[in-house]
Amino acid sequence: MNFIRMISRKGTKAQRMLKISYVSFLILSLLVFFGCDRIKEMREKRNPTEAPVPVYAVHTTSAVQGQIQDYIALSGDIIAGSTVDVYSDAAGKVAEVYVAVGQRVNRGDPVAAVDPSRPGMTFRWGVATAPISGTVVALPAQVGMTISQAVPLARISGGGALEVKLHVAERFISKMAMNLACEITLDAWPGDVFQGSISELAPTVDPASRTMEVKINVRNADSKLKAGMFAKVRIITEIKENIVKIPASAVINRFGEMYVFGIDTSDPDIPVARKKTVVPGISIDGVMEIRQGLAPNEEIVVRGQTLLDEGSRINIIEQFSPLSAN
Repeated sequence: MNFIRMISRKGTKAQRMLKISYVSFLILSLLVFFGCDRIKEMREKRNPTEAPVPVYAVHTTSAVQGQIQDYIALSGDIIAGSTVDVYSDAAGKVAEVYVAVGQRVNRGDPVAAVDPSRPGMTFRWGVATAPISGTVVALPAQVGMTISQAVPLARISGGGALEVKLHVAERFISKMAMNLACEITLDAWPGDVFQGSISELAPTVDPASRTMEVKINVRNADSKLKAGMFAKVRIITEIKENIVKIPASAVINRFGEMYVFGIDTSDPDIPVARKKTVVPGISIDGVMEIRQGLAPNEEIVVRGQTLLDEGSRINIIEQFSPLSAN
């Protein structure tokens, strides 16, 4: 301001005004120049020309060489493997019942007595006996009821053999075969897995339900299983050995292409993701067979892969344990 006052003391009034305007313009120009330069510097700091390359956090695991099993999950009832019905030789009223459900009987033991007497005629009671040794599993006979020779008095299960009876949907019939291995589990024995195999295939399909009856032998050495229990069954339809398998969640399916992301550690300081196209096989219980595209022990991304692209930089947060070989 002192400089402007000094200038205004010399020359005519018009000259002084011109000089003041010139000096003001010069000062304003300098302020604008330095101000724009400062703004440019701040913008460059906020938005640098070269943006930082993103690094993606991922979790990884390794492909495994081992076994995979394909199966069909069904359910059914446990029944006695071999049963024999007990019949009376004569029609009449049941006079006595000598056994109870669950009772063990030997061949020839009395089961029930039937009175064949008629009005005006009295006959000796007929006694029905057990045709085989075993356990009484059903007892339809009740004292006082009238029966004929075609009505069973009791049902006896011979030995300790048990079976699971179930029904297979028509679309799975082609996969059924005799002696296929089965795994049986029950709510009554959580954690226990019982072994069995297909022992009988029905020759026809039920036209109402479109299912085929299948019976499975059950190994019951410790006598934990009882007739009448509800069972969950896995029928093993295919077993593949020495295949490469990975968690199914690692596979990405986009536009008909299926691939996983492997790890490229050629530069150990900056690992990157590499896209690997794969040919999948069967997938069961979250495990997928890989027919082509991966080798055993190759490290792949199993979490965080949906954000990746070819060559993306990654930061491996955690390495999960590989799947079991069996």
